[in-house]
Amino acid sequence: MNNTFTPLVLGFIGNGKSTNRYHVPFVLSRKDKIKVKSIYQRKLGQSAWASVPGVVYTDDLEQVLQDPEIHAVVVCTPTNAHYSMARQVLLAGKNCVVEKPFATTTEEAAELFRLANEKGVTVQCYQNRRFDSDFLTTQQVISSGRLGKLFEVNMHYDYYRAYVPEQETEYRRDNAFLYTHACHTVDQVLSFFGKPQEVRPDVRQLLGRGRMNDYFDLDFLYDGWKVSVKSSYFRAKSRPSFEVYGQRGMFVKAEQDRQEADLKKFYLPDHDDFGMDLPEHYGTLIYYDEAGKYHEEKVPSVRGDYARYYDALYETILHGAPPLVTQEQTMEQMRILSEAGKDLA
Repeated sequence: MNNTFTPLVLGFIGNGKSTNRYHVPFVLSRKDKIKVKSIYQRKLGQSAWASVPGVVYTDDLEQVLQDPEIHAVVVCTPTNAHYSMARQVLLAGKNCVVEKPFATTTEEAAELFRLANEKGVTVQCYQNRRFDSDFLTTQQVISSGRLGKLFEVNMHYDYYRAYVPEQETEYRRDNAFLYTHACHTVDQVLSFFGKPQEVRPDVRQLLGRGRMNDYFDLDFLYDGWKVSVKSSYFRAKSRPSFEVYGQRGMFVKAEQDRQEADLKKFYLPDHDDFGMDLPEHYGTLIYYDEAGKYHEEKVPSVRGDYARYYDALYETILHGAPPLVTQEQTMEQMRILSEAGKDLA
């Protein structure tokens, strides 16, 4: 009997905030089955992030791409390099994970999937926000049936970061709010609710034509109900993360998932209470039961955990499980974003 255990071995392209905040801390929480071997940085020694013990840092990309031990390479570069770097990974015959947004055009996305299929490897977008606490809790409430027939779901992902669009003097697709932030919430919609019958976009440049895209409002229409995804850089007070309205009640989750807030304070997943909501962060469920009795209660939050993306990747690459983020979902998202942003300039 062969009891040899094979860990999933990863390499990373990029050594900035994405790699060190949103990936490596979660991979390190799965040391029993996943290993980071190498991180490629174009200019060694210029990262503000501390080195991870046991990881090889290199400015030779081929050292990562040609390493026979590495099963998958994760692309964590600026958006405008996602396609070119992912293409190099796939041409080297490696499985590939690409940070959001997956690409900047549907044509680029389609080419990456074509190349992966040709090489017999996988390529996926890193949709870690499927494991946000607020999103998982909202799914649980909807699935319970206590709201009855759904009428409306509102999803907000707001900031007050006026300096971001104010410092941009021209429109660029690679830093458009639609591509860099709707890629989170649109995936949540597609992963849980499925493909809509229609999408009605309202995408704006609040500071004027030719400036940065800093606002979007996307309505996903289903059979008799809709999901609205709204975000802006000019929200001094954020709207509730989720609002769900049904025939028999409503659910409001005001507070966003807390993993990102903890990460920004360098409070990492090795803490038992990492990312966990306190009771004051719980959502409120109001509904009428079948006897017409009124109920109002706090709903304990489902724990979020971005490492679950890597759990799924482990199963896909080493055990042949279906990919968590499918080609169809990624291409549908790219189509929606491209169509919504077609008039931006």
